[in-house]
Order: sequence, then structure tokens, then C-alpha cells
Amino acid sequence: MQISSISVMRFRSIQLLNANGKYVSGNNTKSVVAILLPFAVLLIMLTFSRNSHNYFSSPEIYATSSSLDFNVTTEMKTCNVFSGEWVPYSEGPYYDNETCNLIIDQQNCIKFGRPDREFLKWRWKPHECELPLFDATLFLKLVTGKSMAFVGDSVGRNQMNSLLCLLNHVARPEDISNRYSTDPIYFRRWFYGDYNFTLVTLWSPFLVRTSDADLNGHSDNSLLMNLYLDKADESWTSEVKNFDFVIISAGQWFFRPLMFYEKGQQVGCHKCQQKNITDLSHYYGYRKAFRTALRTIASLKGYKGVTFLRTFSPAHFENAEWNKGGSCERTRPYSKEDVEFDGYIFEMYATQVEEFRVAEKKAKKRGLKFLMMNTTEIMLRRPDGHPNNYVYGRKMNNNNNVTIHSDCVHWCLPGPIDAWNEFLLYMLKMESQKSFISSLQRFV
Repeated sequence: MQISSISVMRFRSIQLLNANGKYVSGNNTKSVVAILLPFAVLLIMLTFSRNSHNYFSSPEIYATSSSLDFNVTTEMKTCNVFSGEWVPYSEGPYYDNETCNLIIDQQNCIKFGRPDREFLKWRWKPHECELPLFDATLFLKLVTGKSMAFVGDSVGRNQMNSLLCLLNHVARPEDISNRYSTDPIYFRRWFYGDYNFTLVTLWSPFLVRTSDADLNGHSDNSLLMNLYLDKADESWTSEVKNFDFVIISAGQWFFRPLMFYEKGQQVGCHKCQQKNITDLSHYYGYRKAFRTALRTIASLKGYKGVTFLRTFSPAHFENAEWNKGGSCERTRPYSKEDVEFDGYIFEMYATQVEEFRVAEKKAKKRGLKFLMMNTTEIMLRRPDGHPNNYVYGRKMNNNNNVTIHSDCVHWCLPGPIDAWNEFLLYMLKMESQKSFISSLQRFV
């Protein structure tokens, strides 16, 4: 249900009968709107319920009359959908590698031989309410005429690929990546013509400006990168102001060797193994990069979109590090008692939250909306959701001299990462309703 600005103007000027049978207008209409507001809210809810799987079935989300008594005032309640448990779910995934041809080989675990299926039989259940199933039709209605960008690394693209498959049975997008000058491998762009909706991924694994260091040629330090921590990466800042929704995320790249620069001067490094340069740890670079990225969005001229921070996505290497034979062979989730949310994973998460809160206040002053998709602890409990060695490179490699590392960073498609887009749809619906209610309350 939508209200145009023209409809609002008409609503302002309409004359209504009061209890004495006389017409009222102007300031007197406020009392009438106050009476009508609960009914309008209920009407919104009924509209969404027809388009969404059991969205309003839980009384913990919205207190409504079971008999739909229109004299009962409807009150919106908050629900923390990020606090809950993974519970058994017998219905299985929304799609598979046969019904969706948009899964890239690096995440197509079933295609490349993963034998178990239990990892597909769990669903996130919040403690206080129900997380609605993903409704592709409703999602596309909410984003009609709009654009959405995933900014960050390949885990962000992992989420976008999940979204493509979730929408696939309703609408097939056109790949328009080659229409742009950016690299079509890293900057993927899709267009849903029937909905005038554009979906893109903007590659920027550090979020800030970078350059190759290569100080020692081909050696252990060949991975060394220069990070300019006070300069946001132009590859996304040059485009993001045109988007209605921006999902920003980054994480795993900050564990590699890095050289840090601020104001054009070298300030330290992480694992650079060079004398006379202070090792500031990856936390330092991570904090400064998110500080720069989030505050850049909050102050970006012309930007009017909604910004989502999707929090740190943990890896699950066991028995060794990623480059020393580490793997992730578990086939079911951890319970809350099985794993502690602490150590470096919590520190990465806490760093993001702290910088997000500061940027959120800055954004609010400009009337911008910053929202957090709080998924770190949720995904910490899913060691079973990664490709491990069921990936294209491992399957096709016949050269014993080439080392193919297990992938315990990205997530299988289908898999637990599909829950991220259930969260995304939930948040979009909530914001849509809040905006509608707010537009009515301005006249009360």
C-alpha cells in the first residue's frame, strides 16, 4: 500500500463530518486523523499479510485482535530477530543448483560433490517472534523502481548471489555488467526490467583506497597491500550516492599483511615483518577503514539511501590455519553452549558496532537511516555452511603441485547465508511500514 504526495495533499484539504453532523477542516482534522490512524495501520498490516508468508501470524510482532475488530487499537511492538537459535526445518531450501543457474562454482557445494544435506535442514528462529519466510514477490514490490548495492568483498557478493537465487523463481534478471567500464567479474550488475530494479555488487574488500606494495618481489610479502585508511575507495564512493539501499560489509581481507597510511604518511603495519615499522594489528586498520567508510556515506553529498551494515562473517577453519591445511568438515550447527562468542571474532564485531554507532548519529542529523544486520554470532554457530573442499578448483585440479585451500570463509548456496536475505526483507518491510505510519502521523 502506498500513499503519494498528491494523495497526502488531498488528505490535508478534505472536509469531514464531526459528531454533530458539521464539517470540520484545518487543525480540527487532526483529531479525526488521530482516530483513523489505528485503522490505517491495521489496513497496512492486512495488505502485507496477503503478500507475505505468515508475517503477522505471531502476536509477539504485532498485537492485533484475532477477530479483526476494527475498534481495537493496533500497537507496533519491537522484536529482535537476531536473538534466537538454529532449529530443525524439514522443508528444505528455497532453491538448489538445478532450479537456479546463477550460483557461481565457488559456492556450488552440491554440484561439486558435497554428499551431506543436513546443513540445508536448519532455519533461524528468533526467541521473541517468527522470522517470515522469504517472499520473492513481496521483496520485488518493495524495491520496485529502486536500486541496491552490495559494497565490500566476495562475502557480500555471496549474499547478492543468494538474493538472485531467492528471486529467481519469480523474476529472471538481465546481466548488464558489460555495459559499464568496471571489471564485470568484480562489479556485477543485474536489472529486473519488470520491476525497474537494479542490483549490483561493488568490489572493495578494504573499503578504503589501496595499492600493491610488492616491496620484496615474489615472496611471503607479495600479498602486502598499502591501505590509505583516511581515504574511502573511489570505486564505490563514485557510484553509491545513486543507490536507494546500500549493504556494506568487509572482514577477511584485513588479516593479510598490510601497510597503513594516514594523511599521506606511513603510520604502521600489520604482519609486514619490516624493521622500524610499528605493528598496529589488523584491528587498527579494520577500525579506521570502517570509520572512514561509514562516515563517508553519512556525509556523502546527494546520498539519500538507507544504509545497512552487515556485521563480520566468521570463518571456521579447524586443525590448522587456512594456508596450512585447515578445513571445515562439520555437518550440523553449533548450539549456543557449544561455542563462545569471544576472541578475535567478537573483537572484529565490536569494532564494527562502535564505529557504526558513531556514524549512525552523524547520519541521523542529515535525516539518513543507518541499520545493522547483526549476523556475526548467528553465523558463528554455522561451521557446517561453508564449501570446504567441494569447490570447482579442488574438483578439477589434476596437478598435484598446485595447492587448493579449503574454503571456510564463503557460504554454500543454498545454505545458511539465505537467512541474511530473510533478515534483509524483514528490515525492508519494517522500514516501509514505519515510513507509512510516519507520513500519517505528521498530520496528527
